[in-house]
Amino acid sequence: MEFRQLRYFVAIAEHGAFSKAAEKVFVAQSALSHQLALLEDELGVRLLHRTRRGVELTDPGRIFLAHATSILRQAEDAKSSVLSLAGELSGKVVFGMPHSVSNALALPLLQAVRQQYPKIELELTEELTGNLVPQLRTGQLNLAILFDDGGLAEFAHTRIVTERLCLIGKVAPMQRGTAKSISLKKALALPLILPADPHGVRPIIDAAARREGYGLPNVVADISSISILRTSLLAGLGQTLLPVMPLQQDIAAGLLRATPITSPPLSRVVAICTSKHIPVSSAAAAVSTLTIELVKTLCRDGDWLDATPIAP
Repeated sequence: MEFRQLRYFVAIAEHGAFSKAAEKVFVAQSALSHQLALLEDELGVRLLHRTRRGVELTDPGRIFLAHATSILRQAEDAKSSVLSLAGELSGKVVFGMPHSVSNALALPLLQAVRQQYPKIELELTEELTGNLVPQLRTGQLNLAILFDDGGLAEFAHTRIVTERLCLIGKVAPMQRGTAKSISLKKALALPLILPADPHGVRPIIDAAARREGYGLPNVVADISSISILRTSLLAGLGQTLLPVMPLQQDIAAGLLRATPITSPPLSRVVAICTSKHIPVSSAAAAVSTLTIELVKTLCRDGDWLDATPIAP
């Protein structure tokens, strides 16, 4: 198995056609097909199906793509780490974060990396937390933001911030007065729109309900997209349990109302994670450290609402 075969296979998978992949990697299409055939012979499986529209990954192909991408990224990370010893930090860092965190962190992090490490290429990707885990595990991501619900033992992780969860829903017309808080028991009994398990805050909410003996929350819809959740809340289809930052603009505009959860309070712990088994590049380590410091600044300046930084 050769690195060029991995590069060719990843290019074919990304572009969905041999012709486009051949242009991408600057080889003849016949050479590309030959190297893929050698790779499939060595593995003993078909990685791709040819169709009228191009090519599609087989089930073994999808599994192998994750590994091939990880291997190529680690090779590039190794090269960048060595070169960084003699000069300015450089290289690509792929950083995954949940939709509900990106509103607070994504833009400030992009700006901070550009200012402090202009030669680092930061690629931010928004994903459901349940999708971030396997990508971090296989090395498709260098870094990931995950929620510490007790399931992070397989990763090296640093807890960076605690966010308070609130009951968030539409403000009714002519509504007078607002409750300062609501008990967890009452909140769980309301019609709720929550992420599907195991995404987002769902494991945290379900665990708190079981721990207090309240039974499962009254979920009327499983929605794991922040944009769809927002439109559902504004349409009055239910309420949700989230930190305020993902919906901060609508709350500030008075379209949605956030009521803190009490008795007991509900919160989530945000952690920055790396693989325990894949070396962290110098560039990724620098971005991780910068993220931790940036979170402290965002909380201190009030730019990350309802959040408390966690001391290392």
